Amino acid sequence: MTNGSKRKEEVNLANGGVKQSTWSKVLNSTAVWEEKDEFLDVIYWIRQIIALILGVIWGVAPLKGFLGIAIFCVINAGVLYVYFSSFQQVDEEEYGGTWELTKEGFMTSFALFLVVWIIFYTALHHD
Repeated sequence: MTNGSKRKEEVNLANGGVKQSTWSKVLNSTAVWEEKDEFLDVIYWIRQIIALILGVIWGVAPLKGFLGIAIFCVINAGVLYVYFSSFQQVDEEEYGGTWELTKEGFMTSFALFLVVWIIFYTALHHD
C-alpha cells in the first residue's frame, strides 16, 4: 500500500468512513483535510465572504480613509488566523507556515472589499 492511499484510508476512517463534502468540513472542528488545496480553497472563500460583508458594513456605516482599511486588515487576518489555528487546529507547517495561510487570498479579498465599500458608500452617502 502506498503512502498516499494509506493516508486517504486513515482520513476516511477519521471521518467515520464517509467522504464529507468540503463545505460540511468548514464548520466541523474535527474535520480531516484530505488535500492541501482543499483547505486553501476554504481559506480563500472565507476571506471573500468576510470582504463582502465588511465592505457592505463599511459603506453603510460611512467609514472613511485609512481607519477603515486598517480595521478591515486586522479583522480579515485575525478571523482567519483564529479559524485555522484554534478552530481547525491544522499544522501550519504543512501549508507553508502561518504567514502563507494568513496571506492566502488576501489581495483578492482586499480588492473585493474596496469595490464593495466604494459602491455602497457612493450609493448611500454621495451628495
